Amino acid sequence: MRLPIPLKLCALALAVTLGLSACNDNNNNSEISTGTDNTTPATSTTKNFNRVASFPVCLQLDADCNVADTTAAEIVTASTDGMTLIYSDSPSKSIGFVDITDPTKPKAAGKLKMSGEPTSVAVKGNYALVGVNTSTDFINASGKLDVVSLSSKTVIASLDLGGQPDSVAVSPDGNYAAIAIENERDESVNSGAIPQSPAGYLMIIDLKGEPSAWTSRKVDMSGLADVAPGDPEPEYVDINSNNVAVVTLQENNHIALVNLVDGKITKHFSAGAVDLDKIDTKEEAHALITTDGALSAVAREPDGVTWLSTDLFVTADEGDWLGGSRGFTIFNTKGEVVLAAGNSMEHQTIRMGHYPDDRSKNKGNEPENADSGTFESNKFLFVASERSNSVFVYNANDNSKPVLKQVLPAGSGPEGVLAIPSRNLLIAASEVDARADVIRSTLNIYRYEDKAAAYPTVMSGSDASGQPVAWGAMSGLAATPNDANAVYAIEDSVYQQNRIFKLDISSKPAKLSVAAKISDLNNVLGSLPVATVDAAAKADSDTRKDVFDSADLKAMINADKTVNLDPEGIAVASDGGFWIASEGAGTVGEAARPVNSANLLFKTDANGIIQQAIPLPADISSKQIRFGFEGVAEYNGRVYVAVQRAWNKEANPRIGIYDTATKTWSFVFYPLDAVASKNGGWVGLSDLTSLGNGQFLVVERDNQGGPDAAIKRLYRIDTNGVAAGATVAKTLVRDILPDLKATGSPVMEKIEGSAVLANGNVLIINDNDGVKDNNGETQLINLGNIIK
Repeated sequence: MRLPIPLKLCALALAVTLGLSACNDNNNNSEISTGTDNTTPATSTTKNFNRVASFPVCLQLDADCNVADTTAAEIVTASTDGMTLIYSDSPSKSIGFVDITDPTKPKAAGKLKMSGEPTSVAVKGNYALVGVNTSTDFINASGKLDVVSLSSKTVIASLDLGGQPDSVAVSPDGNYAAIAIENERDESVNSGAIPQSPAGYLMIIDLKGEPSAWTSRKVDMSGLADVAPGDPEPEYVDINSNNVAVVTLQENNHIALVNLVDGKITKHFSAGAVDLDKIDTKEEAHALITTDGALSAVAREPDGVTWLSTDLFVTADEGDWLGGSRGFTIFNTKGEVVLAAGNSMEHQTIRMGHYPDDRSKNKGNEPENADSGTFESNKFLFVASERSNSVFVYNANDNSKPVLKQVLPAGSGPEGVLAIPSRNLLIAASEVDARADVIRSTLNIYRYEDKAAAYPTVMSGSDASGQPVAWGAMSGLAATPNDANAVYAIEDSVYQQNRIFKLDISSKPAKLSVAAKISDLNNVLGSLPVATVDAAAKADSDTRKDVFDSADLKAMINADKTVNLDPEGIAVASDGGFWIASEGAGTVGEAARPVNSANLLFKTDANGIIQQAIPLPADISSKQIRFGFEGVAEYNGRVYVAVQRAWNKEANPRIGIYDTATKTWSFVFYPLDAVASKNGGWVGLSDLTSLGNGQFLVVERDNQGGPDAAIKRLYRIDTNGVAAGATVAKTLVRDILPDLKATGSPVMEKIEGSAVLANGNVLIINDNDGVKDNNGETQLINLGNIIK
């Protein structure tokens, strides 16, 4: 069914900057301006928003976050003086308080247990108004508004709401609260389709006198929408200075305006639909980000909403059970579309390495919420993208023509976004919390300050067709010997085609382009003698899968001769081209993780065409566990490869040394630091960089992130005089935990790339796992000349 599309007003004078189609009757799109070079967001002032801190909400439970309890910051508000954050924590059925007197050093200020699930929170004076869902099931909906004294942190009054609340908003003059009573659907019934009783509505609270005297009024919203008119499901509400509430009915794809003074619905209309082109709509078994897809008549299904002025408001168009609309829309109070973001948010997340490919078939980057605010003399619009884990910042001085200024990194799943202009602060509440996945729910704190934008650190350009170059899961780094402004990088097995990238680091952010796709055009990999790899397995085949067989080999080569390996390390070869270390998958003798690829050393030419494929000796391959090849480096006719962890009960991991003249392997061992994280885990090796004279820089890290991270270190080793089978000595070059914390981010787990530039500076980079169980943040950090 094609949903009715309201009449629009196009903003005609905008420049085409991201390949968006012009505003037309099908797309309802007007272009989002992003600066002059098609890739970099516009920065019209010297001031920018930068993250100054991240507060893991597990700190409310333990001073070291040494707890596995699931806790989450979902919706966030602030005290009137902006010194205290209050957030809803649905998993723990509580609200939390955070002292941000010094925003760079947020402090846990306690939690308050509620009598049900808190769904939203807003502030009036000294009171926090908390919507609490007390429903026993989807049919027997109930809820209340708990009024919490901010000074005593106790519930001092409660108002029955008659149903399950979602969003809570307080009018700018403090006279009214509006509460969206969703009475949400059961997604296990009829595939989540509505109608499903009971119907939702809007509740108005008159905030006159003390909380005990507050009264409520119900606004019936039945019969408004074209979609399930008998089952309205209000999702989000915001109030302008004229005391008009805008209410999104997400599942109904509808919007209503309500005069809070008399409780009358003054306007209602369909949110309409969008046509999207040049987007990714496929979810492959092995991820591959493409922009050759299109969707037509996709219902906007707006979630969060914010007023830009008394006659313009913005919806974050999440899409829900009817699809993914992937952008935001500016409406006027007549119900006309003033501007639609089209595919611009999708493209920007691709350029930043934040695109969630495993959501391509569903909702893409999934805009979740929005807020606005005037900071000094500039008005800004903020749109939280839940699946790309980022916050888009637009200059909205011209309300109808926002200009993309920045995109900020957030924790996983930013749900709530809050502007605090009085303190030049912006807050994003990221709700995903899973200690086992190295993710903790965080409150991200950004400050509007007179500094350059710190993020992103890497941004891609466009391909030959003008589409954004997709990238992610960055693993190894390699310096260019005679150019201190260029490094090569490689992505691991997240994506279907392995590519070598070139980063121009003379600009900030670094400019990424594709240097080459790795391919087997010469059939080097295809003709690899499998028996050479799996000979040791033959005598032991009853107890384990062969180390590497012909079926596995075939699976590594795509139909177009590009390859699907697991490149973890890259080095510029002295005779041209690249050395690449590909990590094997699986563990010998383990049924749950059968070996299906071997650890291989590759040599490619400058175009990425494989020239050599070098397996480990069979007796070493027979020891394989899934933590295999990582970093690679070349020195004096030998190629050195770091194995991430120890194999076959050996005390330490190996560093393999391949002699290119004799074509033989030898090995030394590397002494790992002991596990130091309070969450346990393991310690292993990542990248390896030649320092000359037989010395190497080694990245050693644990598999922990955020408050659990303990070991992120750079060591120097010297292989001179070390006999085969002996263990090298190491010297600490730098503990990089402080450098990672200085970004304001929760410490990233996978620091997997390092390079020493021609000028002696050291670069490091993290692997964002292709934005899967990861917030997608990529930090390329220049540590300076630290090699002494």
